[in-house]
Amino acid sequence: MAPLMLGGISLLLRSARTALRFCAAGTLATAALAGFAALEVLRNGPAESAGGWLMLDALSAHHLLAMMTVFCLSALFAIGYFRDEVLDGRLTPKMAGRYGGLWFGSLAAMMLVLLSNSLGMMWVGVEASTLMTAFLICIHASPGALEAMWKYLLMCSVGVAAAFTGILLVAAATGAAGLHGVDALLWTNLMEAGSRLNPGLVKAGFIFIVIGYGTKAGLAPLHNWLPDAHSQAPAPVSAVFSGFLLNAALYCILRCLPLVEAATGGTGWGRDILVFFGLFSILVAAAFIVMQRDIKRLLAYSSVEHIGIMALGAGIGGAGAVAALFHLINHSICKPIAFFCAGRIGQIYGTHDLARLTMIMRRAPVWGAGLIVSLLALVGVAPFSIFLSEFLVLKAAVDRSMYVAAGLFLLGLGVVFIAVLRHIITMAWRPEEQPSAPIKFSAAEALLIFIPLGVMLALGVWVPETLLDILNRAAQILGGLS
Repeated sequence: MAPLMLGGISLLLRSARTALRFCAAGTLATAALAGFAALEVLRNGPAESAGGWLMLDALSAHHLLAMMTVFCLSALFAIGYFRDEVLDGRLTPKMAGRYGGLWFGSLAAMMLVLLSNSLGMMWVGVEASTLMTAFLICIHASPGALEAMWKYLLMCSVGVAAAFTGILLVAAATGAAGLHGVDALLWTNLMEAGSRLNPGLVKAGFIFIVIGYGTKAGLAPLHNWLPDAHSQAPAPVSAVFSGFLLNAALYCILRCLPLVEAATGGTGWGRDILVFFGLFSILVAAAFIVMQRDIKRLLAYSSVEHIGIMALGAGIGGAGAVAALFHLINHSICKPIAFFCAGRIGQIYGTHDLARLTMIMRRAPVWGAGLIVSLLALVGVAPFSIFLSEFLVLKAAVDRSMYVAAGLFLLGLGVVFIAVLRHIITMAWRPEEQPSAPIKFSAAEALLIFIPLGVMLALGVWVPETLLDILNRAAQILGGLS
């Protein structure tokens, strides 16, 4: 309820600067509540409320902590990102209030997705998040932003409709299990009756669910809305899109994975589907990254790649599920930083064209260095933690004798590494056509960029026992190893 109330207050604020600061403060307060709830669950086990309609377990707590990390970083960054727009009147108080209302509405919708024990309520949360985030894309109503918004709305609405069909098929599969009405949609009831579900209907439902939620998650070939939305949205919104909105949709698929595995006797049928979509997403993203000329679109296709890595790890199962959840954390920390830096550099240079972004570490020391380092982390350079999670996914594939999958995974990673490294060299060392003085930066901006990158560096060499426990307990729900 906290984000909904904060969103209502945001609409009443009459100062753009106050609205942005209130957005940051409210997000931090919500994060404190979410963190307290998640830690209680991790200490005492799953919690339910509202007659069993709401539930928080290790898997949802893991995603909840990742989500709040993304929202907190993005809300803090938005204060500086919109500073010039507030001063010159491009971001009016009314627009800032609307931005805050949509921001908290999006947070509430994604939180509903994670807290829902009912597959129906989970679907409502995904649909609500689509509506809320769509209008954040065009907070500045340019032709490109409006086109991206409509493409996002149309494609994701069709996808979510397909997911609804899948949910109905799963509910229909409960006839022999004796579940009726709303009880047939509660995840806990479905898990208890897993072996008594109709396997044919569950399989059909899971296919619709993967296609439907996979559209929102950005799995290829269902990702066509994603590059436009990421490139046209303001940088804080792009960070939320890539850092967690995609994860929230993938979470819905992961929630249904244990159901199809229970109904099919653990044959791995559902996991094979995730392996296919994961590998296909990695390879498609690699091909498009090679051709990109816009930094934000490059980061968008990088999101397709990393969602594919998560799907691949979950599909491999066992230790792969642990690696996938670890990769989710790493991506949720790193990708917002990359979008922050790309957004500020775009403001400084007046373009996101990679060919015109030269000597960025000289002209914009903090944002340029942050972009270079975050890109290196995203392509898996050691010792950043993304290298570790990617290595663990690869090891899980080899341990399961999935050599073809391991080979295709390495091929995709290799192509992405070479393509992005080529862009990094150009941005860092190609001389400027018209040399200019360095842009001043504040200590707060430097801390916002380099503290998260420092965390990724630390996680690459040492994973705390508490985090390992969270990952193991969350992965057990997906069939991971303890």
